[in-house]
Amino acid sequence: MAELIKLYEENPNPRQVEKVVNVLRKGGLVIYPTDTVYGLGCDITNTKALERLARIKGVKLEKANWSFVCADLSNLSDYVRQIDSSTFKILKRTLPGPYTFILPGNNNLPKDFKKKKTVGIRVPDNNIARALVAELGNPIVSTSIRDDDDILEYTTDPELIYEKWQNLVDVVIDGGYGDNVASTVIDLSEGEPVVVREGKGSLDIL
Repeated sequence: MAELIKLYEENPNPRQVEKVVNVLRKGGLVIYPTDTVYGLGCDITNTKALERLARIKGVKLEKANWSFVCADLSNLSDYVRQIDSSTFKILKRTLPGPYTFILPGNNNLPKDFKKKKTVGIRVPDNNIARALVAELGNPIVSTSIRDDDDILEYTTDPELIYEKWQNLVDVVIDGGYGDNVASTVIDLSEGEPVVVREGKGSLDIL
């Protein structure tokens, strides 16, 4: 059964952050808050955790389109091919923020993502999410927590999330109520921005 851990976005407790990261390092799955909806994620380098995530989501690992949640843009070149200055300016202007940018992947992607031509990069404007990634030392592969409800697409109450997911994951972080609008997804892999999904992030940036 999952552990429910309370963290405050203004000042995430370093010991609790370390505790969650230790779970991630051991192949655990963690539900955590972002600047949009709650995310479900695992360590990008842990194959068993990725396979478990794929099973829960009902997809094949090699076909899954998940985001790489990063603490900042400093490690972008670890996963993304060289991008032009106009693309980088868009990233600098909007991140951290409620956007997922699809960018061209490079040859250094972790083995489970080697066949991917593109990757979705996310830097949430949420201190809990970024503290987890910074402590882990590499991105968290992440997907949104969806609701079975026809009206509410995303569950926003962490206690309800815990109720539903406690037997499927290892940790649920209570970071307060989440949003019910996902990130705006913009494809920059070909240079020209293409809006894939309108979400919380404004399109005035383009």
